[in-house]
Amino acid sequence: MVSARFLALGLAGLCLGPELGLCQAAPALGGKDDVARRLADLERLITGQQEQLLAQKAQMDLLRSLAPLGEPDGRKLQESESIESLQGAMNHAWLILCGALVMFMQGGFAMVESGCCRAKNVQNILLKNLTDVCVGTLGWWLCGWAFAYGGPFDDDGFKQNRFMGSEGAMGTDFLIRDDATGQLTPTTNIVNWFFQWAFCSATATIVSGGVAERVNFPGYCIFSFMMTAFIYPVCVGWTWGYGWLADVNSVGYMDFAGSGIVHMAGGVGALTGAVWAGPRKGRWENPEEFDAHSLPLIILGTFILWFGWYGFNCGSTLGMATSERGFMAAQVAMNTTIAAATGGLTVFILRFGITKKYDIGGFCNGILAGLVSITAGCGNVECGSAFTIALLGGLFYEAGSRLMKKLKIDDPVDAFAVHGVAGAWGVLAAALFDWGKDFDHYHGWSGFSCMTAEDGSCKTGLGGEGVAANLAEIVAIAAWVAVCSSLVFGPLRAVGWLRASDDVQDEGFDQAKHSPSKAYANTVPDTIIKTM
Repeated sequence: MVSARFLALGLAGLCLGPELGLCQAAPALGGKDDVARRLADLERLITGQQEQLLAQKAQMDLLRSLAPLGEPDGRKLQESESIESLQGAMNHAWLILCGALVMFMQGGFAMVESGCCRAKNVQNILLKNLTDVCVGTLGWWLCGWAFAYGGPFDDDGFKQNRFMGSEGAMGTDFLIRDDATGQLTPTTNIVNWFFQWAFCSATATIVSGGVAERVNFPGYCIFSFMMTAFIYPVCVGWTWGYGWLADVNSVGYMDFAGSGIVHMAGGVGALTGAVWAGPRKGRWENPEEFDAHSLPLIILGTFILWFGWYGFNCGSTLGMATSERGFMAAQVAMNTTIAAATGGLTVFILRFGITKKYDIGGFCNGILAGLVSITAGCGNVECGSAFTIALLGGLFYEAGSRLMKKLKIDDPVDAFAVHGVAGAWGVLAAALFDWGKDFDHYHGWSGFSCMTAEDGSCKTGLGGEGVAANLAEIVAIAAWVAVCSSLVFGPLRAVGWLRASDDVQDEGFDQAKHSPSKAYANTVPDTIIKTM
């Protein structure tokens, strides 16, 4: 029988025959000796080709080994540059998308605030929302960003004065020009400015709801500018901008997306403004005249805010270039969703138990209170903890709302109860419910990993420090915003620029100050609007 090796060589010969003459007519083969000679020639040819392939492979391996040393055409170097470029593009796309979602929350605020108030003041409410975005943009650009995130920084990465920055006003050095070539190199400050601007505008808008229906527009514009250009940026400078609260102890504060920095700051500003402006005329004498005029707007606004909150919380991962960031964003989204649902149901069931009536306005504010409560800890608590935090947040909101009414502080949209009370609770909860093992380990800003010692082991005994740091954040931000807001609202009230006259309040801002004079032209009779 013919061996397998001999058969393989024979088949190969049939394929390569034209080169060796094996495909000629059979008579030319000349017997067994001639066939053996030709097969030997074929075997030598195959062996030579194998050696040539091995040499080429060795040459390719040598080129690959040289590529990391900086050869301009090295494949590994090109792959590394491509990966880095792709990661940068993903981070920019993520922050722009999430920043746009947070900006869209302004529409939600506008719907909730206008729906909660009377129809005769709707245009004026919407005007203040537009003003917060536009005036706030200029305040953030002129100096707000510089105070919040600008340097100089020390060698450890903290602000040198631990209070506020001074670099980057009006976008200075966001683009770096090469003096020799004139070429511009962009920096990541550009995308970070955009993302953080959306947070800044949201803080000012929270205040507008608390002072609705009795504050003059020029006076409010002054406060809106001060809030976005100075008051809020300093809060950020202490925290996200690596100021003194980031270095207050060995762990620092933990406020992932801004329960305290954004929401509590806005809520305290709303409370301060409500106190200085005083209640709307007749608010406590004829409370039935101050019911929300449009529940559909309130519900629409609540859904918009819930939707935008995914940009608010998930976007605070500040990037999406690694699988770990992706896992964190998913955890944040899950916690945010659970908290919104839990907070809403808590308040809805509680009010039904008290009044035996379905209160969907309370349902909406409960959803928002749950979202505010989880915003600080959405990146360092488990989903079960998110449920508990939101449930308690809903209860704290309800208590805050009732306390405001008992004290006869007029807050038309419950801005302080939703953002101030639930915001303070959220900051405290972020430390209390940190997902570190027991209460001994602490994760905080480390995400899924514990805070580690120099030898790589988890530090112990940090839970108390986390709570202390977050209590310091609550007290410091609340005091700062209350004092600074009073320094703005007080003089405005003294010179008559803050509170509208009783005549304007009776007539309605839309009729007295706007053109057209009604938000709902040709749909609601004037006689009805004047009583709404």
